[in-house]
Amino acid sequence: MTLVICEDEIHFAAHLNDIVTKYLQQKGLHAAISLYASGEDFLRSGITPDIILMDIKLPGQSGMDIMERLREAGCNSQVIFITAYQEYVFQAFDLDAIHYLEKPLNQSKFFSAMDKAWKRAVSDCGKALTINNRATVSRVRTKDIVYCEVFNHQTVIHTMTDEYHYFGTLDSLERELDHHFFRCHRSYLVNLDYVVDKEPGIAVLADGARVFISRRKQQEFTAKLLASFRRED
Repeated sequence: MTLVICEDEIHFAAHLNDIVTKYLQQKGLHAAISLYASGEDFLRSGITPDIILMDIKLPGQSGMDIMERLREAGCNSQVIFITAYQEYVFQAFDLDAIHYLEKPLNQSKFFSAMDKAWKRAVSDCGKALTINNRATVSRVRTKDIVYCEVFNHQTVIHTMTDEYHYFGTLDSLERELDHHFFRCHRSYLVNLDYVVDKEPGIAVLADGARVFISRRKQQEFTAKLLASFRRED
């Protein structure tokens, strides 16, 4: 499990690190913790953590702005906003936040929020594919898959950072995936969570890819996409 603390106040960042460490020790859990003093530093890291502890008032872009950019890019990380300000609470939950905690931090409330974030993150991490391309064996979390395609007689799985090629059919892959995915074309299977725009006959994805939607799938694709916007996992 990976966890990011995005907090510009040095002493409070250290306090958060300590309380997270205490939580992990009490629960018998393990996580790699990274600290960033600004949202821009966090974005430049390229990390997509399982859990984010995000301050709202940061130098440069606010924590809300950073999370909005991440959500638009398809980031499904569990986020807990921690701030001294109350006025952003509704905006926080629009960004699918686990909790909105005020400073000074109440340990009991923080542990409760971490329990929920951890449970959801573990559930997401548990869904993964094992890909064998003869030379190597890889394990890919389904939530990280942007789209899949058939190319040059191989199936290619695309994430935001990698491609995985193997000999297999899109039909068999489709059976392994859940309601987040839609077969929009005989050669393409897309993760609806990463669709950022729809043009006539084209789905635009968070990594910049443009995927064909077959004519007979147009209406169903639109319905599935709208349903995914309303869905609460």
